[in-house]
Amino acid sequence: MSKKFKNPALSAFVFLAFAALASAQTSAVEGDVKGEDGAPIKGAVIKFDRKDIKGAYKVNSDKKGHYGHYGLPLGTYKISVEVDGQVRDSIDNVRTRLGDPLTQNFDLKASKQQQQALQQAAATGTLTKEQERGMSAEQKTAFDKANKAREATMAKNKELNDAFNTGKSALEAKNYDAAADALAKASVMAPDQHVVWAQLAEAYMGQATQKPTEADALREKGLDAFKKAIELQPSDAAYYNNYALALVKAKKLTEAQEALGKAAQLDPPGAGRYFYNLGAVLENANQVDAAREAFKKAIDADPNYADAQYQYGITLLSKVTMDANGKQIPPPGTKEAFQKYLDLKPTGPFADSAKAMLAAFDTTIATKYVNPDAPKKSSKKK
Repeated sequence: MSKKFKNPALSAFVFLAFAALASAQTSAVEGDVKGEDGAPIKGAVIKFDRKDIKGAYKVNSDKKGHYGHYGLPLGTYKISVEVDGQVRDSIDNVRTRLGDPLTQNFDLKASKQQQQALQQAAATGTLTKEQERGMSAEQKTAFDKANKAREATMAKNKELNDAFNTGKSALEAKNYDAAADALAKASVMAPDQHVVWAQLAEAYMGQATQKPTEADALREKGLDAFKKAIELQPSDAAYYNNYALALVKAKKLTEAQEALGKAAQLDPPGAGRYFYNLGAVLENANQVDAAREAFKKAIDADPNYADAQYQYGITLLSKVTMDANGKQIPPPGTKEAFQKYLDLKPTGPFADSAKAMLAAFDTTIATKYVNPDAPKKSSKKK
């Protein structure tokens, strides 16, 4: 029967041998850190976060941008580099080894270019196999998330474009009910798109012309939609002009004048047209003096605006007087306005009227009434 041999000294030796072996299971990682300008970065913080078991270590780069950790426990790490407190690059799943140090360099310029390429790939859904192999687990997760968001956005944009195009086509065909339905749907999907609201406003105003019993309510909806378009795009003179025309249909003349004035202010080269529209609005409302002033502003803005010249002449007719001989005396600028129209549009739609006006100013009008049925006086003397 054998006996177990116990030797305290031998046991201590075995323990120390195993401890020495365990302490020898260390590794080293070193490398260089370069900035986006290609120069070494001094003082960058290189962090080693162990992934197989808990453990975290860090070192700083020297003035040459070099770093090294020569006592890392053998294991798997995520190595990241921080500059000014921000993580600028990282390498995941780095397995250290026994023996010579493992080299892991950081080039922030190349890293930035890679990130931009990945962002472009995420935006377009064109990730290459090479890019996919070089991605970390975190990058892959971020890419998948971005790709899903992109696909959702594309689907939403398609639905929006379909609704908008359907509404616009219906509006052009004067199918105002279908236009309003489609554009109202588009406005819910994209409430920040001013062009959607502007088109919706036109659809509502069109509906008002086809539904007399609902006209007032539909015009108000149209005006509200125009206001929304202007709120989103306050620098668009055309929106103010179209809004003003809608206000005229709603018989809100004062607001219409303000809107057209704003259009002229925003678009000085187009001011002649906007002031002409204002003059037409006022003339239709029998506000002749105000209309005359608006047409004069249109001429001042664009002296070659033929129709504005003619309409300005028309508004001056209310101030025509006659002299003692019955000759018409037009106020200054009247003849000039009609003549300018003829110079600009000699065969225009108002040409005959302008010629007639000019001819009338050279005609003497009889101011003494003579009864044609009265007996004629005899020329013989008694």
